[in-house]
Amino acid sequence: MAKVILASGNQGKLQELQEILSDLPFELVAQPKTCEYEVAETGTTFIENAIIKARHAAHLSGLSAIADDSGLVIEALNGEPGIKTARYAGANCTPQDNMDLILQKLEPFSQKQQRKATFICALVYLRNANDPLPIIAIGQWHGAITREKHGEKGFGYDPVFWDFKHKMTAAQMPKTLKTKLSHRGKACRKLERKLKKTVFLQT
Repeated sequence: MAKVILASGNQGKLQELQEILSDLPFELVAQPKTCEYEVAETGTTFIENAIIKARHAAHLSGLSAIADDSGLVIEALNGEPGIKTARYAGANCTPQDNMDLILQKLEPFSQKQQRKATFICALVYLRNANDPLPIIAIGQWHGAITREKHGEKGFGYDPVFWDFKHKMTAAQMPKTLKTKLSHRGKACRKLERKLKKTVFLQT
């Protein structure tokens, strides 16, 4: 079976994508955790950064590659943290630091409707390092930022991201529900459909 490299060493992300893409005829493997696989994310959009990461991994490995770039976009903060989601509070910040900064900046906004936020995931597939036509899938998860952290599950901003329909944060959700609703889950399922209709020619 052919291998496709995931431009990430994150085992949680690898497992999530492996589960959703399991019907496709390739084995998804994580990139090595070595410094040569690290690349500067110099793009100004999620799509640009995903392509940069996928192209770099494909070049080094000689394999087809999948990469994602994800982030949180908050209306009241003019789209912040955006592509800086992971390092919003500084270069060496923790997820706790990022959440604290978000809550501080949103302090003047008391109503959930004023605190609307969207998780976005851009997922990219490259056939090879020189592929001029990346296959791109976008997933979005709409919600709001809570005033306090709730829940112990998940990671990142999950404890402050509120889902209106299910009336809980991402960190309070069972894994199966979060995978169904999440931006990455939606992007992954879209990518699966596109790959079946193009690269792997399934109908």
